[in-house]
Amino acid sequence: MQLGDIVNEAALGAGKPLDGVRILAIETMQALPFATQLLGRLGADVLKVEPLGRGDLARGSQPAVADDRGRSIGATFLRNNLSKRSIAVDLKRPEGRDLVLGLAPGYDVFAENSRAGASSRLGLGFDDVRAHRADVVYLSVSGFGNTVETPYRDWPAFAPIVEAMSGIYAFKSPPGKPPVVAPVGALGDIGTALFATVGLLAALRQRDRTGEAQYVDIAMLDAMVAMTDIVTNLWSMGLRGGDLGAFILHGFAARDGWFIVQVGREDAFARLADAVGHVEWVDDPRFATRQGWIDNLDGTIRPAIEHWAAAMTKVEASAALSAAGVAAGPCFADEEVVADEHVAARDMLVECRRDDGVDQPILVPGNPVRIAGVAQGPERRVPWLGEHTDAVLTDELHLPPARIADLRSAGVVG
Repeated sequence: MQLGDIVNEAALGAGKPLDGVRILAIETMQALPFATQLLGRLGADVLKVEPLGRGDLARGSQPAVADDRGRSIGATFLRNNLSKRSIAVDLKRPEGRDLVLGLAPGYDVFAENSRAGASSRLGLGFDDVRAHRADVVYLSVSGFGNTVETPYRDWPAFAPIVEAMSGIYAFKSPPGKPPVVAPVGALGDIGTALFATVGLLAALRQRDRTGEAQYVDIAMLDAMVAMTDIVTNLWSMGLRGGDLGAFILHGFAARDGWFIVQVGREDAFARLADAVGHVEWVDDPRFATRQGWIDNLDGTIRPAIEHWAAAMTKVEASAALSAAGVAAGPCFADEEVVADEHVAARDMLVECRRDDGVDQPILVPGNPVRIAGVAQGPERRVPWLGEHTDAVLTDELHLPPARIADLRSAGVVG
């Protein structure tokens, strides 16, 4: 899907679930921006507040492309800020803080992902904003939370930090080897963003029921403890050192690469045995228990499966096992994901045109939330830093041009 496409004109006319919800976001990097972009895709209007000069830290991430004026825009920013508006304000100046508080009455949601306590020190905490909008939904995302004292409260946090602290790195690392950092991309950010989205939607519902302000406090480490539930759950059940228990969850070689098979029950093992031409395994005492599958995996099961799959592609092998009722899937490389028919059919990649002379468009993930009768898109490009400052100050705060010029000269807005 290309940026700006309308997938379903009729559905677009029906509106979106969050039409009319307005979000004022002091946000940076990914944990909150992914959440607000998702909410925007569901209809919310998102106004992004950025610092003067550098803007959102994500603008400076790598790799990067140049915009139409030659300014660098980093990949993290491109992935998380479609269809938003941007104003550039110096929040460390009282005049800047007052501008944002002046905007607050016009927004249902005030969202921030500063380090714990930073927004309150700026005069933009929950109580400060609630004084200007009595029924605000205030969303705070931080590494370790704002509402409960913990030993890590003042630590800065990015996704790999909380991922490591969740235990999943040690769980997956071979003894004596350094951990593989960020093994699945920004799990710490995206996982946190999803919990933030759930919390925000629930808080909007609660606000509508009670008429009272709501404070949603999301800690990235909390989100990771939930996302990596196997670490603590399996420990409590006696498994140690990354042991997942006795079931087949392994990669096998096909003609052109690897495919993954998951078998955790006896009926699935019987289907696997039949599919790969070894129905005799069902009555073989070596495989009478699930632990027997693991004990004989490398000596018997793996060679048999890989012999069966040797003439097939990884997709063909996965398709054959899937047809037999065995869960299997190919390990795709990046270029295979980009060209995948499922990804295209579900509009899961959005093409963003480049302004730096490179023909290959930037690809960013589409919206995985599909609601029958609700349109996907259209989406606008990411905003330039402070692109909407004058329009917002004029239309929403009714400031005259001379006053805006004075604020810009004084370094309050950009």
